[in-house]
Amino acid sequence: MSESALSPAWKRRSLLSLADYHNGAAFNPSHWGEEGLPIIRIEQINNPSAPTDFYKGPLAPQNAVTTGDLIFSWSATLKAVIWRNGDGVLNQHLFKVVPKNGTDKAFLKYVLEQNMENISSGSQGSTMKHITRGELQRYHVEVPKQEAEQRRIAEILSTLDEAIEQTEALLAKHQEIKAGLMHDLFTRGVTSDGHLRPTRDQAPDLYKESPLGWIPKEWEVVSIADAFEIQLGKMLNKLAKTGKCTAPYLGNRAVQWDFVDCMAIEEMDFTPTERQKFSLERGDLLVCEGGDVGRTAMWRGEIGGCYYQKAIHRLRPKSERALPAFMLRFMRYARESGYFREFTSQSSIAHLTQEKLGVMPMLLPKSEEQNRIAERFDAYDELIQNEQTKLTKLRQQKHSLMCDLLTGKVCVRIHGQENTI
Repeated sequence: MSESALSPAWKRRSLLSLADYHNGAAFNPSHWGEEGLPIIRIEQINNPSAPTDFYKGPLAPQNAVTTGDLIFSWSATLKAVIWRNGDGVLNQHLFKVVPKNGTDKAFLKYVLEQNMENISSGSQGSTMKHITRGELQRYHVEVPKQEAEQRRIAEILSTLDEAIEQTEALLAKHQEIKAGLMHDLFTRGVTSDGHLRPTRDQAPDLYKESPLGWIPKEWEVVSIADAFEIQLGKMLNKLAKTGKCTAPYLGNRAVQWDFVDCMAIEEMDFTPTERQKFSLERGDLLVCEGGDVGRTAMWRGEIGGCYYQKAIHRLRPKSERALPAFMLRFMRYARESGYFREFTSQSSIAHLTQEKLGVMPMLLPKSEEQNRIAERFDAYDELIQNEQTKLTKLRQQKHSLMCDLLTGKVCVRIHGQENTI
């Protein structure tokens, strides 16, 4: 927006003219200790509960941080936050931002947040995002002249931030519960009345030892090859992309945990024999051979006539004893439990051979119980997806509102003025 196009109630200012930016101190291991004030680094900006070192010594006032201070991470991770976690000392690569008279702190936080990517695009670093005082001097923004209007804009945006934080907290809680539930479901299972079995301490007679630890007596442990047909995909090569007999296929990056990313589907040639061998049917499981080894998705027939390449193992149940929905969750449990690693070949690059995958043990409850376990996961997945959808909408709403409010496109009501918001 040009100076002439601005509302008379707004003015164009450089970011450096709105505040003083104090860089943190260059702490090194000799300064670290177990007593004193916590050292606030980028890790603590991203996760205030992350482990920290402490500093006990002389401290310049501009490096002291307390609740309510505005911190701006200007190197690698670009972020502006209002600090809420008590006293600390600021590490280098972080600015403590002290607004000048006439600049509201919360408003300035949103201005920095809104313009972060644009500021960094003009920075000196080509391989790492990096913002200097020079960029802050050169970069200009539109600002309401009245601090009361700035404050009102910040108040409106903060209500969305609060909703986002509450949704993030609820989403994290659901994910934490699901992680705990995963352990319970694969060690205790779900009985016909829909409840978890008592723990082994409560009812030891309900359990037996197995290669995978203590499990319910009714369960079996079999190799994956006993329950599933395993077929590695087609080798990808230049001749396979001639365009003569092309068909959609899945590569490693299309296989995400639990789902297939259809945006990553590509095309290559498949002969009639290869189409029969490497076809996908609804309910097939796709297991990554390399990369994020063991990452597993289920093919739900997203598109017709799709195939897959060599980087992927296809698991197809040999009988109704093994349910894909149960196995999908078991593969995640096996990976997160750690025992999956012993079946991963560790040459120059970690990978999962067909032989190793085939001999890997898996849990096999009766099919009815497999269904009940999968349904429990489905219920939590739905809760998590609903919260994730809500979070995405809130973030989009905030982005749109910031674009309107921080440019003066939409005005706010202050002191009884009759404006848009």
